[in-house]
Amino acid sequence: MTDYTPDTFKALLAKLVKTPEYFTPHDIRLALEHLFTPDAVHPSQIGAFLTAMHIERVERRPENLAVAAQVLRERALKVAIEDDDKDFVVDIVGTGGDGHNTFNVSTTAAVVAAGAGARVVKHGTDLLQSLDCMFVPPTAGITMPIARVPFTFILAPHYHPALAMIAPYRKLLPFRTLFNVLGPLINPACPKGMVLGVAERELGLPFAESLRDGGVVRALVVCGAEGLDEISCAGDTWAWELKEGNITESKLHPTQFGLPVHPLSSVGSGPPSQNAETFKTLLTSGSDIPEELTPVLHFVLMNASALLVVAGIASDFKDGVRIAMESMTSGAAWKALVAFREAGKAAIAKVQESTL
Repeated sequence: MTDYTPDTFKALLAKLVKTPEYFTPHDIRLALEHLFTPDAVHPSQIGAFLTAMHIERVERRPENLAVAAQVLRERALKVAIEDDDKDFVVDIVGTGGDGHNTFNVSTTAAVVAAGAGARVVKHGTDLLQSLDCMFVPPTAGITMPIARVPFTFILAPHYHPALAMIAPYRKLLPFRTLFNVLGPLINPACPKGMVLGVAERELGLPFAESLRDGGVVRALVVCGAEGLDEISCAGDTWAWELKEGNITESKLHPTQFGLPVHPLSSVGSGPPSQNAETFKTLLTSGSDIPEELTPVLHFVLMNASALLVVAGIASDFKDGVRIAMESMTSGAAWKALVAFREAGKAAIAKVQESTL
């Protein structure tokens, strides 16, 4: 077994600082194994490593993103997706950090896509707790089964204990680190299709390449022109499509979805309770969605449409909008959320019974 100590990490740190251009994916793996081994690294070394990675832009290289994600997935608590060989599992997620504080469109779009027939296993932290959804924490050493329901949400902090080890040091730094942007790449469900939003255009191609390196079959990496980690309802969105191993860069616009432009100010986020109420209103009003929610509705439709295209359910973005709208107005999207909520309550009850 390899011994990881502050001295062995010191050599890696020296290489990163003195010759960052030669810091390889293998070095990244060794460094992360040090970080995630208790007492193998001094706290000051953690800060130095994260700072050097950031300043030298080493954390932006696709091959380094891919290997870092692989290390974290290996250390994540395990899940077993029921019938994952039969379904094309997808996810929609953003890196966060865009500073625009918009309505939580990715989760809403995920549920809408699930109501339209996609198999969605979403990974992150979210508003669903405000909608009475319950999450069963996994047990270390035991693979967590994920039932075959249209929509499932994996609460990220439950599955990545390694990240908890370095969280206190990350929070003390005045910049977003490698680990802030890795979240979309470390879904333990290993989806085959993704819509992934990044807040910086320069991250688009590296993330698309990292998804390909990580085994994703089809994806759309997006960055709103405003630095939004979603498909923007306000104008242009840069996009990198991964399909059949090839990555193609393009630009998206609401008109390609058959929708008008709305300013980002019209799709702002509110307190969790307000966001939950907006979510419920969108999915339970049938054809009578309040007019004042039109900008949010269109914001959701665009992003759900993209996920439906990636999932192979929609033929193009306008078709995706049509299918997504039907999912919402028919009540199918809300049923997908209710099925997930009821499955969570049943799982909690089962755990409680086993402890009696």
